Amino acid sequence: MKLGFNLLLWTGQLQEDQFHLLSSLKTAGYDGVELPIFAADAAHYKVVGQALRDQGLRSTAVTVIPDAEHSPCSPEASHRAAAVDYLKTIVDSCHAAGTEILMGPYHQPLGVFSGDPVTLDEWNRAAEVHRKVADYAQEAGVKLVIEWLNRFECYFITTMQQGAEYSALVNHPNFTTMYDTFHANIEEKHPAESLRKHIKSVGHVHISENDRGTPGTGHAQIKESIAVLKEEGYTGWLTIEAFGRALPELAAATRVWRDLFPTPEEVYTKGIAYIKECLG
Repeated sequence: MKLGFNLLLWTGQLQEDQFHLLSSLKTAGYDGVELPIFAADAAHYKVVGQALRDQGLRSTAVTVIPDAEHSPCSPEASHRAAAVDYLKTIVDSCHAAGTEILMGPYHQPLGVFSGDPVTLDEWNRAAEVHRKVADYAQEAGVKLVIEWLNRFECYFITTMQQGAEYSALVNHPNFTTMYDTFHANIEEKHPAESLRKHIKSVGHVHISENDRGTPGTGHAQIKESIAVLKEEGYTGWLTIEAFGRALPELAAATRVWRDLFPTPEEVYTKGIAYIKECLG
């Protein structure tokens, strides 16, 4: 398995004056980083990609749907077309950076709710969007991994089973779902077993503590989940995702109202040590 760290702990877009973070993460033992890509900029991410290669780091990326006018599940054809165009530009930035995976909850705008459970029509509309983008991403050498979230952040897909079922509906070789220990801690009665049951649908894994702080300091089933991944022969990414208060907008979106750790250094040093301990 490959070990990664999500840069959202520090930034919503990695800048050149933050490239020192790449050196720190490489020194700590990480194989790569997860780049937040919320605005397409292929020229910028080409520079980022070179900085990653200079450090011997690989990368995955995360994006979200910016607003309702770009929603893949919208009943408006113009909104779905905008979603395709938007996601293609994000794929272009991934390609420029040499990024292997584009993951994230790019199925609906975050925090937007219909007031009802998701419908099959919404799934079918979004699946059509994601098939088109999966074709485009495959040509660019970028794998698509859709992220399911807990019910307080979205309504489109909120469990491991739904993630697997939606991935099967899209039915594209370049499209899978993922497992996140934070969301599973909220939504699954038996998180690690839900992972085992749907392991064939999993293309990426987030290691995130129940409070979004340092992995290994809470009660999310991280150790149990890693044990399942080992037993089932998973060889993909284990990427730590933690959130602090450095970015006020992101802190508000992720409901981080207090400091969850003394320093970012604790998160990435103790976090990787805990994962390695779990891996044996």
